[in-house]
Amino acid sequence: MGFVQEARENHVKKKVEEALRSKMKAKALKECDYYTAKYAECASGRTFSVVWACRKQAKELNNCLHEFTNDNVLEKMKKEYSLQEDAKRPIGV
Repeated sequence: MGFVQEARENHVKKKVEEALRSKMKAKALKECDYYTAKYAECASGRTFSVVWACRKQAKELNNCLHEFTNDNVLEKMKKEYSLQEDAKRPIGV
């Protein structure tokens, strides 16, 4: 597949991309709920000390979130969206 064809397939409107990003973030938060709860538990009752006291939990949470919110995931979602939109179009258009 050529670069131009691949770029066309993965191109979506800005509003669609924003919606896909929002969906991706929501899924990531749902998938990482365990780590979010661990971080919240550690941070409870702390102010400035949360930075160093909860460093391990923050790192675990960030790693989990990054697993579900990266460029590869977004590109996959764009491709799936484009395929769904293509399937909706009548043949010959």
